[in-house]
Amino acid sequence: MEKVVIGLSGGVDSSVAAYLLKEQGYDVIGLFMKNWHDDSVTISEECPWLEDSNDALIVAEKLGIPFQTVDLSEEYKERIVDYMFDEYEKGRTPNPDVLCNREIKFDVFMKIAMQLGADYVATGHYCRKGSFTNENGEDTFQLLSGLDGNKDQSYFLCQLSQEQLSKTLFPIGELTKPEVRKIAADNGLITADKKDSQGLCFIGKVRLPDFLQQKLKPKKGVIVEVAENFGQYQGQIPEFGSKEEELAYFSKKPSYAVEDGKVVGEHQGAHYFTKGQRKGLDVGGTKEPLYVIETDVNENVIYTGQGKSHPGLYRRTLFVSNDELHWIRTDLALNIGETMEVMARIRYRQPLQKATLYKVGNGLYVDFEDKQSAITEGQFVAWYVGDELLGSGVIS
Repeated sequence: MEKVVIGLSGGVDSSVAAYLLKEQGYDVIGLFMKNWHDDSVTISEECPWLEDSNDALIVAEKLGIPFQTVDLSEEYKERIVDYMFDEYEKGRTPNPDVLCNREIKFDVFMKIAMQLGADYVATGHYCRKGSFTNENGEDTFQLLSGLDGNKDQSYFLCQLSQEQLSKTLFPIGELTKPEVRKIAADNGLITADKKDSQGLCFIGKVRLPDFLQQKLKPKKGVIVEVAENFGQYQGQIPEFGSKEEELAYFSKKPSYAVEDGKVVGEHQGAHYFTKGQRKGLDVGGTKEPLYVIETDVNENVIYTGQGKSHPGLYRRTLFVSNDELHWIRTDLALNIGETMEVMARIRYRQPLQKATLYKVGNGLYVDFEDKQSAITEGQFVAWYVGDELLGSGVIS
């Protein structure tokens, strides 16, 4: 009998995943990952992980599977939390959920599972796995989007490798959320009606700015409003000698100076803000709400523009450097000079957008058919052909 270790999070998705594995005849072990207990950073008065681990234990008992808690908080702090603070300090916006999957669930956690003699690890993600045998007789694994378009979570797994995929099962990828809740209710699982957890996979019930403020010191600076008719795209677009020159031009993030606009307010630290953000600026009196169009952490200035359609928010091209470029389908990786038509997204809930990949010497350009709002450095871009996620990278 094949052995599967499932990450039981105390939520309905992993509970039903564990139930389905048991139904399919696997020998199932439930593990709860404790990822955080740094007392120097208060998370919240309530301690959600205690409640979650308790729910996970009750589900395991109901299913009659062995259960234990593993403490991964040290690895979590090193690989995720420290990285996050570092990125925010540089004025970039990391995606902790993607990192948590790459570094914790499918690395540290997977190694623990293998030490327990597991053949596979399983998670409650809404995505599917495919495989086929290539001409050398080896298996190639595919990461496919979940059938519930509304819940597809393949984006969060965009950094997985062939090796990790080969040992992973996604039991609920063929189901919709309502079907998952119904299976939980029909089988008396305590998590059937439990609300989905929101936010980062460790911060629990705290707002990200509050969390960041505990490590990144506040620093007063100015908020500048930039007029709509200002910026690099207002002038004449230069003639380009090559496609690469054109892509480099369109992928360049705009740079502003304080004198390019008017000072409309003050902030507590540019590193607390991210592109596209509207909340937390506390500047009134404008016809349309202000959006962050750029942050400058060196000068500690936030640049804003009025309204969702401010040109400063939009860019058509982004760049991923070679060291941040990752192919799940290594057999399809582009060589220098090659291109590929794909559908891509730059954030989790975003509908897929038409784009072309261009491989150049130092990295990869993703050139969108339509300009994209709030392309944010530090976030992940992921590209698909059909329902298969082929690769991803950190936006430079």
